[in-house]
Amino acid sequence: MNVLTVVTALLSALCNAAASVLQRRAAVQPDEVRGRGAKAAIARLAGLLRRPFWWAGAMAMLLSAVFQVIALDAGELSVVQPLLASELLFTLLIGAVVFRHSPGARTWRPFVMLAVGLAVFLLSASPSQGGERADDWRWLLVGGGLACCVAVLLAAALRLRGPPQAATLGTATAACFAVTAALIKEVTARFPGGPAAVLTTWHTYAAATTGLLSVLLLQWTLRAGTLAVSQPALTLGDALISVALGGLLFGESIALGWRLLPELVGVALMAAGIVGLTRSPVVSGGGSWDEAASESSVPRNR
Repeated sequence: MNVLTVVTALLSALCNAAASVLQRRAAVQPDEVRGRGAKAAIARLAGLLRRPFWWAGAMAMLLSAVFQVIALDAGELSVVQPLLASELLFTLLIGAVVFRHSPGARTWRPFVMLAVGLAVFLLSASPSQGGERADDWRWLLVGGGLACCVAVLLAAALRLRGPPQAATLGTATAACFAVTAALIKEVTARFPGGPAAVLTTWHTYAAATTGLLSVLLLQWTLRAGTLAVSQPALTLGDALISVALGGLLFGESIALGWRLLPELVGVALMAAGIVGLTRSPVVSGGGSWDEAASESSVPRNR
């Protein structure tokens, strides 16, 4: 793990968390539009676009993508994607500042568990550097196999309802996000060749396609069940599948042997922390943050 990879991956997670909090802050401001239908929806969207918090969130989202590309260019896939799990931690910290409402002790406990679990996993695994590119045959075998797994998960999700469906969809979505990150890493290896090298490789267009599919699947996942069910599958699935892809595609490896035990402990702590945070109303749906924002926007008589 090099410093640039760790710093830029954490900055990506920080910016993504900021985007989520800032756009939520824009969304909870009083709605002046009444009624339903397409006209009212367009008016609400126009009102949202006039709010500085929304634009600040959009800029943070763009910066998050830039930092992720830099991190993937500088280091290992098996380091970058697990570090993005820290987004939940940053969401809690930034939300407490933006909404001026500190979460209670029940929220801070899973915060510590997730932070410690992430640190224990990465320090124990100590991912080694691999190659920058994978040959097309390897992509065909690994990508094709993972595509079949995603297809099976989606087929199963159509037959499920409630928490099982949310967990299944979360795993499929995580796989798509992991593949997108792996494709982005492949594209970054072609940066020295200039725009022509980037625009003439199939990886660029595959990354755009899988990225769009990931976003669409995410919307389905979020509608299928609560975050307490889908978020662990999303966050841990992305991290663990990325570790596997780093090894299968780029030759990255993690330490095994006696280190397997602390690695499993780290994953368990991360899972418990993620579940605890996503059950907290301040992270999952705004909760007391949204109430604090609404109260602060209401004029008070002196």
